Amino acid sequence: MNRRLARLAAATTVAGLLALTACGSDDGDSSGAAPPSSPGTPTTSPSPTPTPTPTPDPRTFTLVATGDVLLHERLWTQARNDAGPGEEMDFAPQLANIAPIVEGADLAVCHMETPLAPAGGPYEGYPTFSGPPQVVTALAETGYDACTTASNHTFDQGAAGVDRTLDTLDAAGLAHAGSARTPEESEQITHVEVPVTDGEPVDVALLSYTFGFNGIPAPNGETWRGHEIDPARILADAATARSEGADVVVAALHWGDEYVHEPNTLQSELAPQLIASPDIDLLLGHHAHVVQPIENVGGEWVVYGMGNLMANHAEPEGPKAEGLLTRFTFTESAGGAGAFTVTKAEFLPLYQTYTPPVEVLDVPAALASGDTGTATAARLQEALERTTEVVDSRGGAAAGLTMLESP
Repeated sequence: MNRRLARLAAATTVAGLLALTACGSDDGDSSGAAPPSSPGTPTTSPSPTPTPTPTPDPRTFTLVATGDVLLHERLWTQARNDAGPGEEMDFAPQLANIAPIVEGADLAVCHMETPLAPAGGPYEGYPTFSGPPQVVTALAETGYDACTTASNHTFDQGAAGVDRTLDTLDAAGLAHAGSARTPEESEQITHVEVPVTDGEPVDVALLSYTFGFNGIPAPNGETWRGHEIDPARILADAATARSEGADVVVAALHWGDEYVHEPNTLQSELAPQLIASPDIDLLLGHHAHVVQPIENVGGEWVVYGMGNLMANHAEPEGPKAEGLLTRFTFTESAGGAGAFTVTKAEFLPLYQTYTPPVEVLDVPAALASGDTGTATAARLQEALERTTEVVDSRGGAAAGLTMLESP
């Protein structure tokens, strides 16, 4: 069972009954009986003082999101090397450096870019991916609660690939949005209940869309199997999510130009349109495989692209090895009115090593401790500086964006 589903308990309110007893006494009467009332004097009981209704504390929660899970063969090899007795693969050690941050979030969202293969394979890398399903077990163990699945690779393995991917996520207790096994599922909004310390769980709706599918036609003509970017649909889905009770609506968009830090025309024009909707609270971007800016637009945040979480491209020393973890703290308006805003926005530079053992590094923590794995301190310093510069290139720091402090 997913860790947050396991610890979620129904809140119960208990009301006590207050009994008021009026009693009198007379020094000459030991019976305890009240003296007779004087003629014409009514007998009354004191009125209870009304207890003021306490104002509930605003609810708050943190959301962590990361970039593409793009399963290249070098990652499988490492997972095989890390596997224990009786295991084929174990991807969890590759994510161990960020696990405390992911586990510490109230809601953690990954982006599963590639479809998953049957257990035991066969596995495929670029250009039509079919990744080992054991990665989902590792994502759940790391602390993720949900994954978005709409990407340009959604149809790589046809309808069977879509079905396997969603079945695997279900089995691990991870919520998902962006692709579907049935027409009915394609119309459903994904709601995740996020437990908070005090008060009712927060209802977070998760939406996911992609710019296209690399020219691969929809399996059997079933276009509903993957969600494409359509502004009208996105806005309608967000409105539906809100009408269904969502406190916060997060939209994930697979968009942008690959290997380009600067947002393209679609991103630059669509982001302000979507984030201006009263029904959308946060935009999360994927696909470029390099870090892109984080911008505050009208008081709300747009993450244009988080690069890769797990990937091993052929050029190991370039920007494609660099990724981004983001964390947003949402706080309810005073009085518990139900409206949430981001009160803290943070980012953390990540680095995917290429020389075994392959792993994802928390860049500032690795530099501070000197434990840089198979990367050099100079390379991690380069990643830190480039990531910070790109992330802030649209004024994020001036709007309150800060670098996340590692645990």
